[in-house]
Amino acid sequence: MGKRLYKSSNNKMISGVMGGIAEYFNVDATLVRIIYVVFSAFSAAFPGIVVYIILAMVIPERPRQNKHDSEDEWSEF
Repeated sequence: MGKRLYKSSNNKMISGVMGGIAEYFNVDATLVRIIYVVFSAFSAAFPGIVVYIILAMVIPERPRQNKHDSEDEWSEF
């Protein structure tokens, strides 16, 4: 199976969409964010915001690597 696009869990500011795109293309997340802001500014901001919201809903979270992660969360209590 090929490379998949996921939201970033390490490089996130709002929901991890731009960080996930940066990880997918193996570029700096700051560069992706700057390109997004420039795109949004030249498109009167509204389409850029709509695209971001759609991407935040469509791009999945990265699956957990460890099967026991969910059990470890409850072991603290």
